[in-house]
Amino acid sequence: MTATTDTADGTNGAASRAETFRALHHDRAPSAPLVLPGPWDAVSARAFESAGFPALATPSAGVSAALGYPDGGGTPPEEMFAAIGRIVRSVSVPVSADVEDGYGLPPRELVERLLEAGAVGCNLEDSGPADHQLADPRWHADWLAEVRAAAGGALFLNARVDTFLRGVPDLGAAVERGRLYREAGADCVYPILAPPELLPELAAGIGGPLNAIALPGGPSPRDLGELGATRVTFGGGLQRRIAEEIQGLARELREG
Repeated sequence: MTATTDTADGTNGAASRAETFRALHHDRAPSAPLVLPGPWDAVSARAFESAGFPALATPSAGVSAALGYPDGGGTPPEEMFAAIGRIVRSVSVPVSADVEDGYGLPPRELVERLLEAGAVGCNLEDSGPADHQLADPRWHADWLAEVRAAAGGALFLNARVDTFLRGVPDLGAAVERGRLYREAGADCVYPILAPPELLPELAAGIGGPLNAIALPGGPSPRDLGELGATRVTFGGGLQRRIAEEIQGLARELREG
């Protein structure tokens, strides 16, 4: 299935799956945000589906680690898309994919590769994984608009705002970027590592669905929802937790 046929009329299978996923982000009670675990392979994806989650969202950090690469630009795009495809094929629920900054692919090719992998949506970052530089917000908004135009309704776009991640703790800058990205066609905005106490102002200032990250020792997904998050993801945290469990098991085997 190609992006051309997928975006032709909005009645095809890809658009229908994306719309199902999109609907999960709306009309949610503050105490019940959409919680999206991040599978890094087929086994973890099946475990999350079996637990009853209605959708999943792959983390680039977790998938990269499972493939043997560092997070942040070290994973070859063809390996990332292949891993996404394996995860999608292993479950029946919708799967959104973190594809970092798009790997430098033209918008149409990026959309085609996501649709070929079976993803219903994607995370797209506004800073480079290699140089860690924030993109010009208006340039990035224009790029997101090109991705939206290529995808039509066939992909859910989650636009990541990296200001807090890159050491710019400016609420106004995050809101400005989020608004621009929403105007460009993003379905959701993800101000990663935003302090939880700022979520109410971010939600009010940006408008539309807001993604927050749940971190160990931080607010629970329910608490994040009550602060203004529409959906909650975990980055590579779940994969790291399992990796630590395996390391502990390995030590027990070695010592025993």
